[in-house]
Amino acid sequence: MSVNQTTAANEESAVAAPIAEPVNAMPPEGKVGARPADRTDMVGKALGLLVLLGDEPRGATAADISRRAELPFSTTYRLLGSLTRDGFVDYEPDGRRYHLGLRIFQLGQRVSNHHGFAGTAMPILRRVTERTGEATILSVRDGLHHLTVSKVDGPQTFRVTSDPGHLGSLSTTAVGKALVAFAEDAEREKLLAELPLEALTGKSITDRDAFRAEIEQVRRQGYAVMDEENEAGMRAVAVPLLNDQGHAFASLATAVPVFRLGLDELIAHVPLLQEAAAELAARLPQR
Repeated sequence: MSVNQTTAANEESAVAAPIAEPVNAMPPEGKVGARPADRTDMVGKALGLLVLLGDEPRGATAADISRRAELPFSTTYRLLGSLTRDGFVDYEPDGRRYHLGLRIFQLGQRVSNHHGFAGTAMPILRRVTERTGEATILSVRDGLHHLTVSKVDGPQTFRVTSDPGHLGSLSTTAVGKALVAFAEDAEREKLLAELPLEALTGKSITDRDAFRAEIEQVRRQGYAVMDEENEAGMRAVAVPLLNDQGHAFASLATAVPVFRLGLDELIAHVPLLQEAAAELAARLPQR
């Protein structure tokens, strides 16, 4: 249930700073506290707010988040206050906007280190970029998206915008196609049947039979390409990182603006990417 916009705005303007009330505060003496299932549900709601804030690089007001989460304003505000108190969310008083806090970044870095992406992957990505002069990107699959876990920009001034933490399309990107093509057989068939085919540019593949044919070609040739299907003016080539069963647990790409490299010139980097992918596959945990 969403809160009326006028009511939410009035409630929000009545306070100057987020409430720092703990989600799991003990009930007053003599009263029955929330049931364990209710508390678990509140944890889920709080995590949901973090996910929503992750989609708001400029931050959002409590009223905005309340509407998007379809939660009562009072519940949203209380949860944001608790998350702010513990450093998971930052509060900007001037604009009364909330942003993801440094605690999230800290945890993300720990996850990255745990999986070897920071210490192990980055030197290899830097070596690839030194050879190509272009951006090198390492991604994993996160449900129906790919997640950028590491990136090294090239020395050129034109930057690739897929920074670590970015969630992107599986169907319109080279890294995504490589992850789909070399997924386990049953998972690949499920993705081919159910994956949303987004029209992000005029070149995006939106026909399911055409996408299936594209994935079969990726499997035959061992690499995937993106030629302005995800973003106008950009192209990329990607190869899978394969586990012991021959299934992709990550993918590695070189991405360039179209004015700098033609498709054939880009594909010429495939052997270098495959060499780096094999080295990464031998060093990274294969999840």
